[in-house]
Amino acid sequence: MNLSSALPRSFRLLVTGGGTGGHTYPALTAIRTLQGRLAAAGGTLDVLWIGTADGLEARVAPAEGIAFKTVATGKIRRSANPLKMLSAANVKDMARVPLGVAQARSIVSEFEPDVVLATGGYVAVPAGLAARLCKRPLVLHEQTVRLGLANRKLAGSATRIAVSSESSLPLLPAEVRERAVVTGNPVRPEVLSGFGDKAVHALNLVGFDRRLPTVYVTGGAQGAQQINNVVREVLPWLLSHANVIHQCGPANVDELRFAASGLDPVLAGRYHVTGFIGAELPDVLALADVVISRSGAGTLAELTALGKPAVFVPLATSAGNEQAHNAQYLADAGAAVALLGEVTAQGLAEAVGPLLTDANRRAQMAERARAYGRPDAAERLVDVLLAAAGSH
Repeated sequence: MNLSSALPRSFRLLVTGGGTGGHTYPALTAIRTLQGRLAAAGGTLDVLWIGTADGLEARVAPAEGIAFKTVATGKIRRSANPLKMLSAANVKDMARVPLGVAQARSIVSEFEPDVVLATGGYVAVPAGLAARLCKRPLVLHEQTVRLGLANRKLAGSATRIAVSSESSLPLLPAEVRERAVVTGNPVRPEVLSGFGDKAVHALNLVGFDRRLPTVYVTGGAQGAQQINNVVREVLPWLLSHANVIHQCGPANVDELRFAASGLDPVLAGRYHVTGFIGAELPDVLALADVVISRSGAGTLAELTALGKPAVFVPLATSAGNEQAHNAQYLADAGAAVALLGEVTAQGLAEAVGPLLTDANRRAQMAERARAYGRPDAAERLVDVLLAAAGSH
């Protein structure tokens, strides 16, 4: 669908969602993409973001020059035991939702958006309900295979439901399935434009042996103790087969540097450990032949768009066990390896070993991963936003 010929001169977008990068960055990428498309046609975009004061979006939106407002919201603490769901904290938080809806309704009615984009997280519920009350088109975007809790609550009110994968469609309630469209999960364009050699220079990887494959190990911003522990146990073996860039979280750097200090100097030269990877991430991903990581929706979107072979160690405590579903979905297609349940050093070595020693196996997995990638997801989501606004 190409709507460039009929783009509006000005467009008002209200965005809601956040708490984590998984909900925040797809929204930001959609905003940038819509802004670019409108600007190319001589139009302007006016954006307002409704989020929580303590979520990632409270830092990201203002840093991007996006107007930002907060509303009251309630976090539901999940439990397999329904009685535990009735905890005092849950009851207290749920009582905040009507206040949040009233606040959001006032914001929506004053801003008069052409469309509301909700990307999930608790804050999306009051703003999404306010969109319905104010009769504004509501587009949901779901990053994971299964609808998250906030989007499940809002599905009945949505004009369109943008999902990241074909496998989400049969999991949707039958009554909303016809409103669903597969867009993919927006990936920041800069992630797709890295150069491996730039990473070598930026991180001063002088001890790397470029004849060997390079493994990028990441546990997210804080690192992942589980991944750090098993990697540390197999480090001598791993470094005899590969170079390793290990993003371990700021609190874990000293411990891993100490573990590496007893290694043979040649092996130690192939190991770069860092608390955090910032602007170099696109170049590090370009350099990597294999990635060992969690399997959050954003990570999956980036690695499949890039066509990177991956060994996933899902976060067991992720909401609705979504990371395990994500990892299993790609593993079943031969597009990744999923380590589910208890993860041991031996299990990691058995998973990653064949990828390090067999370039053909890596190439096959890369090709299968790329088949699931949607580098144009942001453009597709913008098409859906414009269409939803136009149908109003």
